[in-house]
Amino acid sequence: MGVELLTEGLEITALLSGDIDHHTAKDIRETIDARAEECKPQLLKLDFRQVDFMDSSGIGLIMGRYKLMQTLGGALRVVNVPGYIARVIRLSGLDKLGVLEKDVKRA
Repeated sequence: MGVELLTEGLEITALLSGDIDHHTAKDIRETIDARAEECKPQLLKLDFRQVDFMDSSGIGLIMGRYKLMQTLGGALRVVNVPGYIARVIRLSGLDKLGVLEKDVKRA
């Protein structure tokens, strides 16, 4: 699977890996959502350090987790984003939500 979840206190980190596309996004989404709804974290981090490829399904993954965390009263942070994926996030406008880690290198 393309996600490993680490829970520490009121924080969940989703370590994403491989490709995020229409074949993998549904399973990743369901795994993260189940844990978040169970734990009600204050912070959900999506860690993109090991992601090789992301298409528009990844944008949907981020947006959906943003909405989920808003509903749960928490926050979302997108961290360790490779430059080429950060560019896709910026082009989509998701960076305007304030979820993207600030020290991402420009692609």
